[in-house]
Amino acid sequence: MRRVALKVGYIGTDFYGFQRQPGLSTVEGELLSALKKIGLITEIGECGFGIAGRTDRGVHALSNVVSFLTEGEVIINQINDALPSSINVLAEARVPLHFKTRYAESRHYRYLMINDDDNFSDFKLDRMIEAAMIFKGTHNFLNFSKRSERNPVRTILEIRVVNDDDVIILDVIGESFLWNMIRKMVTVLLNVFNGELKPDRIYDYLDPENDVLIKPAPPEGLILMDVNYNGIVFHEDDYAKNKFISTLRKEYFYQQNIALSEKEMIKSLMR
Repeated sequence: MRRVALKVGYIGTDFYGFQRQPGLSTVEGELLSALKKIGLITEIGECGFGIAGRTDRGVHALSNVVSFLTEGEVIINQINDALPSSINVLAEARVPLHFKTRYAESRHYRYLMINDDDNFSDFKLDRMIEAAMIFKGTHNFLNFSKRSERNPVRTILEIRVVNDDDVIILDVIGESFLWNMIRKMVTVLLNVFNGELKPDRIYDYLDPENDVLIKPAPPEGLILMDVNYNGIVFHEDDYAKNKFISTLRKEYFYQQNIALSEKEMIKSLMR
């Protein structure tokens, strides 16, 4: 018996989040079904199945991590053949039996925002960058998740904001994150960008004595880019990677065609 860790990429649009739910299609549910189908696991409760992150419905990933105990030979593309095309195992690592998937050294999330501001300026972006840097370090993020969180203190190791071809990109790296934490950070940063909020107001939001209601930004813009562990090296499978690139391209062009049609309808209605 040995423990194996897999890095998994998926398009979150088709699933009701990562965590398995009765009667609903989820990433975890599809993974467990595929692993059972090819004989890598038998009983879920006996394989020590662990996950790095429970992403919400609509959130995507390039590198969520799962691990499990198995006596079988792990062949990445055999697993992928048993999965929907929108989920792909991209890399694997043999890890110690005591390996705990949730105890990652760091997690990297990226949020993408279309910059459709006709009055965009470097000043607005600089103001957003200034606000983002306030989040760096260790803070109480109670207002950025559920008020019932028992341990809302989290550390942001790195945070970056850039504008690239009319897309504002937010990169956040930390050891762990609360439910909806990044999406609520995005909402606040967009309010700063739009001039609805001054950057230093974020200090008030990070004060747990102030009960602040923040609506999370849409999940579709969020990607779990990577999960890293101290001393664990994952080995990518080139075939699996190229197969997932092909799937992503098809999905991208499909969504682009929908967007073009909707744009044309808007133009026609505005004539």
